[in-house]
Amino acid sequence: MPSTFDAFRHPGFRLLWPANFFSFICRWMQMTLSILFVLELTDSPFLVTLVGFSSMIPLLLFGAFGGVLADRADRRKVLLASQVANMLAAAAMCALLLFDMAQFWHAYIVVFVGGLGWAFDMPSRRSIVMDIIGRAGVTNGMALDSVGMHGSRMAGPALAGVLIAAFEPVGGYFTVLAFYLVSIAFLLILKSPPRSAPVARTSGVLKNLLEGVSYAASNRVILATVIITVFMNLLLFPYMQMAPVIAKHTLGLDERLIGLLMGAEGLGAIVGAIAIASAGRLRYHGRVYVIGSAVGLCMALAFSASQWFAVSLPLLILLGLGTSGFGTMQSTIVVIASSEEMRGRALGVISLAIGAGPIGALIIGAVAELTSPATAIMIFASCGLVSLAAVSALMPAIFGRMGQPTPGDRPAPPTARPDSARPR
Repeated sequence: MPSTFDAFRHPGFRLLWPANFFSFICRWMQMTLSILFVLELTDSPFLVTLVGFSSMIPLLLFGAFGGVLADRADRRKVLLASQVANMLAAAAMCALLLFDMAQFWHAYIVVFVGGLGWAFDMPSRRSIVMDIIGRAGVTNGMALDSVGMHGSRMAGPALAGVLIAAFEPVGGYFTVLAFYLVSIAFLLILKSPPRSAPVARTSGVLKNLLEGVSYAASNRVILATVIITVFMNLLLFPYMQMAPVIAKHTLGLDERLIGLLMGAEGLGAIVGAIAIASAGRLRYHGRVYVIGSAVGLCMALAFSASQWFAVSLPLLILLGLGTSGFGTMQSTIVVIASSEEMRGRALGVISLAIGAGPIGALIIGAVAELTSPATAIMIFASCGLVSLAAVSALMPAIFGRMGQPTPGDRPAPPTARPDSARPR
């Protein structure tokens, strides 16, 4: 009988999970701290959306290279390097705030560094779960990792709001700095798990990158996942940049309640991720992925029409319930559908697709300036539902049983073996 917490039977996962959790909570705390800092200094919806743009643009620029790195380098060391860089950026922001030198654009630099780390380490972070657990338990491991990510999405904004109200932004950034140290400590204890496939080092980085893009395009399940990921990050998740503006100007909330509202999605996502982790061995991951995406878009559409905190809060909880299906299945589908030697690069293409987020953030900010934040969310969510329906109709392979070969899919390109693996 499968258990919700099967993945924790692996000693490596018991170290990886808290390392990831503290990294995730830092990410969401920094996002909230930066949004509220810029909102307080500028009161501009467009300048607030630049926080999301700065955080996500590295995924568009460097996400695919992160996938190549995941296939060529020690994945644990990649995670360590990104955490150290993020910690140094948080320390710099703490210093600027302490000496009263911080300006609103400094927040963009801090979240850009965090996004850069995310671009390079996300494929390694997802691939290493498979390295530790293996194919049989990967859905459970990914779901539990998503529990941590969504738990941080709930706790991070709420904690950031409380800290700003009590200690100003500097208290929040000091807490972020401490959490990065905890994450680094767990990664230092974690031993790099063995990898069954040889690491390709003889081919050029650009060649590896192009192989990853070609491989993702040739696999219909992965391609559908990539396209839906583009639309979701372009049309749904930019709502997060508008939510604080709506909370302040439409709902009339203070920092504590703004943080609570921004964390509501995380609560719903935790419930959804735990349900997925408890479901045993799923076979139709794509159905969960598409239905979850649709629920998230519908709830964003309803949120755009809400005028009351008591209505907005449960709507965002339900939105999180939907996005847990999207977020958990996104990487799980790619991990299951890809070959061992192409897994990191396929996940790198997903990172590239997530990079549509900053484009969406810019557009929704411009639309919000011309209309209103609520109208911008309504337009985006409506377009998202139409796009999701079109992809589902045109690419039905996403609804098939996972782990089965799909006719017409091209096998992975041959990967050069290192000298130690060549016959002599």
